[in-house]
Amino acid sequence: MRGSDFAELKAFAAVVERASFARAAEHLGLSPSALSQTIRQLEARLGARLLNRTTRSVAPTATGAQLYARIAPLFRDMADAVAEASAAAGQMGGTLRINTLGMAATQVIAPRLGRFHQAHPGVVLDIVVDDGLSDIVAGRFDAGIRVGGRLEKDMIAVRLTPDVKMIAVASPAYLAQRGTPKAPADLHGHACINWRLQVDGRTYRWEFEKKGKRVEIAAEGPLVTNHSDIGVAAALQGLGIAYAFDREHVDEHIGQGRLVPVLADWTVAKPGLFLYYSNRRHPSPALTAFINCLLDRDLPEPKPGSQRLSVKAAAALRAPRR
Repeated sequence: MRGSDFAELKAFAAVVERASFARAAEHLGLSPSALSQTIRQLEARLGARLLNRTTRSVAPTATGAQLYARIAPLFRDMADAVAEASAAAGQMGGTLRINTLGMAATQVIAPRLGRFHQAHPGVVLDIVVDDGLSDIVAGRFDAGIRVGGRLEKDMIAVRLTPDVKMIAVASPAYLAQRGTPKAPADLHGHACINWRLQVDGRTYRWEFEKKGKRVEIAAEGPLVTNHSDIGVAAALQGLGIAYAFDREHVDEHIGQGRLVPVLADWTVAKPGLFLYYSNRRHPSPALTAFINCLLDRDLPEPKPGSQRLSVKAAAALRAPRR
């Protein structure tokens, strides 16, 4: 294969993956006009139209999709081979594309960004926050992060966090005015802050379980949101009862008396967060290093008689003093 042939195919793959000439040109370090010329040359050489172009979108034709399906794995294998060679020489590099839920981005990835960059400065992290269910293979992501119940099939999964509990909370002022529900059915007489599912847009039916008995409640109230932090903020301001993951910031609000748990004896556990990647390819050295960082395997072992600092505590110690 001539060098120009390789460059044309690489340019074509970049356009398909990004569904945009502008984004592909930026990725390749070319001008959009130069990229368009490259694609025209490839189409002329093959004698087939590979891309359908409109003013708003770019998509492969049937021939283009078939060509991309054949060459994409080859480009991935070459990228992995180069990354492995660089890692063997002590020069880990390349771009690591991660598709993640918002809560995983803030709770798991964000606190570790500095540590990962310091250990692997040659690796560029491309973090895409996506609360839908994007196909990480079609989107050319190296890995995704989802709750356990939403993992794609035929994937290798690595648990990042334990399972979490759902907890109903409200402000003391709201409960003083409206009273405290004693059973899930009592929620029908309360203002509830609803949660809209990103997957299909449905409003979440609140799930509760006690001694093997499981019930679902279609709650109603003054607010519907697809982000749990908005629901918690509304509960703090007395709008109603929110149903949220029993996470650190919710625990903090409860500990400081700003929120009060209700129906605490009715709990349901939800799967924790998992990182997953295709079982059709080996994880690159950069992805392996990223997984080790998220699991804190890259932290030095504590000395005898001492305890390892939590990521939060370590970050606090590294933060500049004011």
